[in-house]
Amino acid sequence: MATASRRPPQTYDELVATLHNPATPLTRSQRLLADRVMADPEGVAFMTISELASAVGVNEATVVRFATSLGLEGYPGLTRLCREHLREQVHLLRRYDNLEQLGADGGNLLQQAAAAEGANIARTFARIDPETWEAAVKALAEAPRVHVMGLRKCHAPAYLLGYLLRMLREDVETVTLGTGTLTDDLRRVREGDCFVTIAIRRYSAETVRAAAWARSRGARCVALTDNPSSPLASSAEQVFFVDASSPSVLRSLTAFTALVQALATGVAQLRGHQVRSTLLQEEELLEEFGAYAPETPQP
Repeated sequence: MATASRRPPQTYDELVATLHNPATPLTRSQRLLADRVMADPEGVAFMTISELASAVGVNEATVVRFATSLGLEGYPGLTRLCREHLREQVHLLRRYDNLEQLGADGGNLLQQAAAAEGANIARTFARIDPETWEAAVKALAEAPRVHVMGLRKCHAPAYLLGYLLRMLREDVETVTLGTGTLTDDLRRVREGDCFVTIAIRRYSAETVRAAAWARSRGARCVALTDNPSSPLASSAEQVFFVDASSPSVLRSLTAFTALVQALATGVAQLRGHQVRSTLLQEEELLEEFGAYAPETPQP
């Protein structure tokens, strides 16, 4: 039950964090309700108490006790957080409207964008648990093989992570949706491998299925996603929640990029002298194949 020492959740994200907290006592029926709230906030936002009770298979009194045990003002308090969450999940058209409004208000878009991206990075790194960080870096550095998957706009940070890791170690693959090659890529996943998935809402169905399949194969799964209700969270041993807020048309990937680069730096630090020899070989190959344009002598 809620106590005076524990502040009731004020936002949906705080609600999810409370539900994930092992210190939050939940009965089996309340756990079913918690799973439904985290998996389908859109649906819960507009369900009546009887509809939610029926959907989960509990009675209405259990729903009320669940909400009040979290410190909320009954079931209306629960649906309020879900509805506020929906308002925050702005669709593309509204994002475009916001972007136009910035110009109409004479706001400095560059300054506002820089401030928003800086805040995304700060919030993302502030919530990283040291044990989760160390375990993820260890898996990326020491697993027999690393597989990285991110589709659509999340392909960019996934590609970057795969590229950086290939500079630091052998046996790194970036999983893509080529002409029917997804199953070929997944077939190479073995027990003990590290399987990294990157996705933000709305989540790619292929990425979600691939993460669950890799976990069933015994892979060590790491997820970079946007909130605790993401379907990737249930398949991963280490999960990083990345802020993607943006005043622009699409959600931001800046914090994902920063986190990917930090993970690669962690791998380089852990592998030590092994990385040095790998990078020396890389430089020799680049020079031999003339990969870069000749540098212009400085005056």
